[in-house]
Amino acid sequence: MKLSLLDLFIVAVYLIGITAIGLYVSRGMRTTRQFFTANRTIPTWAVTFTLMATIVGSGTFVGHPGTAYSLGMILLLPHLLLPVVLIFVSIWIVPFYRRVVQMSAYEYIARRFGVVSRVYSSFGFLADRTLDLAVTLVTTGIALYVFTGWQPQYVILGVGIFTLFYTMIGGITAVAWTNVVQGIVLSVGALLILGRVLFAPEIGDPIGIITTSWEAGRYSLGSWEFSWSSLYDRDTPTLWIFFGVYTIQWSRRYITDQHIVQSYLIAKTDRAASRGAFLGAFACLPIFFIFMFIGGSLYGFFAMQGSDVSSIKPDEIMPYFLSNYIPSGALGLILAAILAAAMSSVSADLNSIATVLTTDYFSKLRPKSSEKARLIFGRAMVLAGGLLATLVAMLLIPSEGSTPVNLRAIIIATIISGGSLGLFCLGFFTKRATREGACAGIAACLIFSAWALLSQADGQGLRLVDFGFNWEMNTILIGVFGHLVLFGVGYGASLVLRGYRPPDIEDLTIWSHKLHSGKEAAS
Repeated sequence: MKLSLLDLFIVAVYLIGITAIGLYVSRGMRTTRQFFTANRTIPTWAVTFTLMATIVGSGTFVGHPGTAYSLGMILLLPHLLLPVVLIFVSIWIVPFYRRVVQMSAYEYIARRFGVVSRVYSSFGFLADRTLDLAVTLVTTGIALYVFTGWQPQYVILGVGIFTLFYTMIGGITAVAWTNVVQGIVLSVGALLILGRVLFAPEIGDPIGIITTSWEAGRYSLGSWEFSWSSLYDRDTPTLWIFFGVYTIQWSRRYITDQHIVQSYLIAKTDRAASRGAFLGAFACLPIFFIFMFIGGSLYGFFAMQGSDVSSIKPDEIMPYFLSNYIPSGALGLILAAILAAAMSSVSADLNSIATVLTTDYFSKLRPKSSEKARLIFGRAMVLAGGLLATLVAMLLIPSEGSTPVNLRAIIIATIISGGSLGLFCLGFFTKRATREGACAGIAACLIFSAWALLSQADGQGLRLVDFGFNWEMNTILIGVFGHLVLFGVGYGASLVLRGYRPPDIEDLTIWSHKLHSGKEAAS
C-alpha cells in the first residue's frame, strides 16, 4: 500500500519531534554519569513510561498479534506474572541496587563474586540484548515491508540508524523523555486498531467477530495439562511450562538486566524508583492484552469477510490488516506507533549495552582514562551495538513456515541468558556462597547448556551429537534448568570448596534490607 502525503507528514512530525527532544536534552552532556544515569534526576511518572515503553516494543505490536492469530492468547496468563515479580523487585531489589551500584548491575556481581563472574554475567546480558534488539528491528521491518513494499533489510537499517543518532547524542536522558512520547503514541495506536477491528463497518457485527474467534480457539489461553509427558511436547508448551519460563524471564529481566536496572538508577529517590518500576509493570499489562486480543479477533474479522489469508505468515497478519483496512491519516499515526514501539526498546537497549561495555570493560581495562574518553567510548559502543543487532536482525527475518519471531526469541533468550538469575540469587539470598563456588556453578551451567543444545533432536529427530543420554524435553526449558543448575552447583560447591567471601557480605545479601530499613527508621 502506498502511503499518502498525510501519512508521511504525520510520520515526519513524529520523527522531527523525537529528534528535537534528543538534541534538547543533550545540552551540557559532559560525563558518563549524565549519559548513563541522568544524574538520577528523572521523576516517577517518566520512569513509569520509560519502563513501559522499554518492555513493550514492536515485538509486542507485531509478534503478539501474530502468535494469538495462529495459536491463541497463550502468552496472556504468563504475562500476568509480571506484577507478582515486581512486588518483590520494588520492595527489595530497587533500593538494594541504588545503594550498592553506581551505573552497572554487574558491579554488584563483581563485589560479590569477582571479575570472572562479572564478565560472564555481563557477556550473557550483551548477547541477550543483542538478540532482543534484533527481534525488535526485524518485527519492525516486517510491518513496514507490508505497509510500503520496502524490503525489511532496508527498513531495519533505517530504523536502526535513526535511533542510533538520538541515543548517541542524548544518552539515557533522551531515552527517558522520548519514551514518554513514544509510550503515549503507542497506547493511542493500540486503541485505534482495536476499535477498527471490532467495529468494522464492512462487517457491522463485533459480537460475531468475537464469537467466531472464540469458537476457533483464538482466545484460548493454552493447555492446562499437567503431566510429566507435557514437558516433552516440543510443539506447543503448556501453560505450566510458560509459567515457569516467564517467572524466570521476568525475574531475570527486572533483577539482573542492565537495561531495566538502569531505569531504577535514573530516578530521583528510592521511593520514586520503586513506584516507577511497579507502575511501569502494570502499564504494560493492558497493552499486552490489547495486542493479543487484536490478534485473536483478526481471525474472526477475516473469517466473517470470507478473506483468504492462508498464505500470510503469522508475523505479517497485523501489518497486512493495517495496510489494507486502516484509512489514510490514521495509517500515518499507526506507522508512527510502530516506530515508537521499536525505537523506545532499541534506544534503551543500546544505552544499556554501552553502559555495560564502558563500565564493566573499558573503565576496568583503562582505569586511568579520562571522563571525556569514557564518554566517547560509550557513544561509540552505542554505534557498535546497533550495527551488530542490525546484522542479527537480518538473520532472523522469517521464512515460509517458520515459528513466529516471539516464540523463537523466547527460546533463544532463555538459553543465552546463561544462568544469570541463578548467579544473582546465589549471591543475594545466601551468605555462604563463595567466589570459587560461583565459578563452579558457572562451569556447570555452561556444560549443561552445551550438552542440552548439542543433544536435542530437531524436527526430523536428528541430533548434532548423540551422547546416549540426551535432552528430550521442550527446548524452552533448557534456559530454566540452566539457572537452577548454576544456583544448585554453586551453593553445593561453596559448602565443599569454601573459598573467598567479601568482608562486607552482610551488605551484599537480602539480609542487608532489614539492616538498612532499621537504620532509616531510626534516623
